[in-house]
Amino acid sequence: MEFAFRATRALTLGSWTATYNGWMPARPDPGQLAAWRRLLEAHATVTELLERELMAERGLPLSRYDVLLNLAEAPEGRLRMQELSASVLLSKSGLSRLVDRMVEAGLVRRERCQDDRRGWFAVLTDQGRSALRRAAPVHLRGIQEHFVRHLEPDEVQVLATALARVVAAARAAGADQPESAELPASPEPPEPPEPREPPEPPEPPEPSGPPEPLAAGSAADRH
Repeated sequence: MEFAFRATRALTLGSWTATYNGWMPARPDPGQLAAWRRLLEAHATVTELLERELMAERGLPLSRYDVLLNLAEAPEGRLRMQELSASVLLSKSGLSRLVDRMVEAGLVRRERCQDDRRGWFAVLTDQGRSALRRAAPVHLRGIQEHFVRHLEPDEVQVLATALARVVAAARAAGADQPESAELPASPEPPEPPEPREPPEPPEPPEPSGPPEPLAAGSAADRH
């Protein structure tokens, strides 16, 4: 990770250094970088454990649990797909395919929006609600075992306050950035050429008559 912070000596003004991709503090604080790395490691290792336990005991991937939980907390157990995408914390990029698989499993159903014929709701089914009720104790036990019990009560409050401040600032920064322009649609692939009939094979030559016998004393006889 530290490779991203190696600064060149080409130009330094005060405490800032020009690098190949912009300006940054010349000497990042090692403690701050260590805290960032520990946050990433904690998230990766704990979520991996939660996923493993949920799959082993309930056969439910953590990404599906995330969708079920957000739908259960929504009014009438339903969210527009855009709202669901903004709510889930896992599998944002593959959410549509994930919901399709959950529809096939009977955990969720899709309903068309009445005020927007192009929009769809994801709706929690009775089977999905039952799966969530069965999985929740396993998930909450894992949170307690792998996260909460390693923190003192005052650390929990400090951590929650600090991370809430980071999340709020990041969301505000994201809201200030202009949305990316849509990429032009990919051109339609050209239609394949029509198959051509194979050429007819040439007619075999007519068989000729039997060869005439060689005359006596010919070259063939002599050999």
